Amino acid sequence: MAKAADAAAEFVVDFPTLWIVPDWIEEHCPVPDGFRAGERMELYPWQLWCTVNHYRVRPGATVGQLAPAFQYRRSQVVAPQKTGKGPWSATIVLAEAAGPVVFDGWAKGGERYRCSDHGCGCGWWYDYQPGEPMGTPWPTPLIQLTATSEDQVANVYRPLRSMVKRGPLAEMMVAGEEFTRVGDDGRIDVVTSSALSRLGNPIIFALQDETGLYNAANKLRRVAETQRRGTAGMGGRSMETTNGWDPSESSVAQTTSEAKARDIFRYHPQAPKSLSYGDKRQRRKIHTIVYAGSAHVDLDAIEAEAAEIMEKDPAQAERFFGNRCVAGAASWLDGAKWAVKAKPRRVRPMTRVVLGFDGSDMDDWTAIRAETMDGYQFTPVYGADDEPTIWNPADYGGQVPRAEVRAAMDQLMNRYDVVRLYADPPYWDTEVDEWVDKFGEERVIRWYTRRIVQMHSAAERLRTDVVKRNSDGASFTHDGCPIVESHIANTRAATRPADRYVLRKASPTQKIDASVASILAHEALGDVIAAGLAERVQSYYYGG
Repeated sequence: MAKAADAAAEFVVDFPTLWIVPDWIEEHCPVPDGFRAGERMELYPWQLWCTVNHYRVRPGATVGQLAPAFQYRRSQVVAPQKTGKGPWSATIVLAEAAGPVVFDGWAKGGERYRCSDHGCGCGWWYDYQPGEPMGTPWPTPLIQLTATSEDQVANVYRPLRSMVKRGPLAEMMVAGEEFTRVGDDGRIDVVTSSALSRLGNPIIFALQDETGLYNAANKLRRVAETQRRGTAGMGGRSMETTNGWDPSESSVAQTTSEAKARDIFRYHPQAPKSLSYGDKRQRRKIHTIVYAGSAHVDLDAIEAEAAEIMEKDPAQAERFFGNRCVAGAASWLDGAKWAVKAKPRRVRPMTRVVLGFDGSDMDDWTAIRAETMDGYQFTPVYGADDEPTIWNPADYGGQVPRAEVRAAMDQLMNRYDVVRLYADPPYWDTEVDEWVDKFGEERVIRWYTRRIVQMHSAAERLRTDVVKRNSDGASFTHDGCPIVESHIANTRAATRPADRYVLRKASPTQKIDASVASILAHEALGDVIAAGLAERVQSYYYGG
């Protein structure tokens, strides 16, 4: 049995994988630096988990298949600083350069992989178990190691060169400053934003480091996409590694994370969102979770670094050490404070509620949020399939389905005792007029979000009610709707004169419409309570 398989006993690995790869890594990639430099490497549990998943083989794989033999076309690993992403990434690159990473059929029993058969004189061999997938090296490994700058790429390339120098791979590779020669024809090239001329080569593997910094502005989005096309053409694959990213920057890491593709392996350990990174005790809990499995990490040292960065840039500290994808300065509402208010519950028919409606047509989303008289906000559902009342025009051929939205509003007005609806009229003037005629002008109110003073006050009231803790135990709560949570995270407060702000998107692709609907619903509730309309008026009729 493979040594790596023994070490992975704590995992539930019920799928076929190239177990030979982690064993090969531990035999050929020594510890690159520190007091144990040159000693045999032993993969951390999280590193082993990511390795066996990246090399997970499809049960029906056949000899001759390259990338299609594997469950995942590419991988993304999101982990905080100092966990060992760089050295581990270096081992994956070296395995792709000289290790048995190409699927080579299923073992029947008695098969043995010998390094001596593949140009390595270390004398190591590996015995396959019956039914185990086998591996073989690439005949001509052409690999690119990518990062935003030379300093950044050094986080992977420096330990890679040390591993080559200190281990048996020195017989097969010559590691230079900008590339490593593998055998007679193979190469590992370093690619940064200043070395884009290397793009377009037929590569079998790309390691893209810190993709949370790759975007259109620095041209690295194009680099990442070009590399993936190159690997696809050669039957190869790719891997991303990164810290948490800023969701306002539309990075490659975010695009990968949000992609609907099921053939991407994703590893992103996260603490509960209800834990606040600004609280020292809760920050320690977050660090304990996201650094689990990295035995070399001193959490006291991590806390000291995080606390110092927190003084000037709290969001950066949370991304680097908390492994969270949080926006930079000027966020309207702390996502952790919003998350802690999530207390889902059932809202029965004919419950007394208010509604907030923010509508768009083709670009932005359309959303309806509801709130009960005791301050519980939720996304209602409509139709036979209980669809949420949030519409992304991209799901409907590029345009919000107006007839469907009107039908949903009719259902909500009949299902609940709607005291008031605040609706932003632009793009929906006709529909709002219809609702006024149908449900009454005292229930349906045109509420213009473009009025800076009015919108600032409403947004500030919701933000305040989310972050405060009432001594009487009553407070704002919500259903934890993930779309609303995403839109809250995307919402920025752009300052205006007189200490006011307006809400804007973090970027053109980041939507905030559900945030606006939430603000309108909460404002409607406040006005209903102030007007004394929160309680039902009992009517008694004594007929003769």
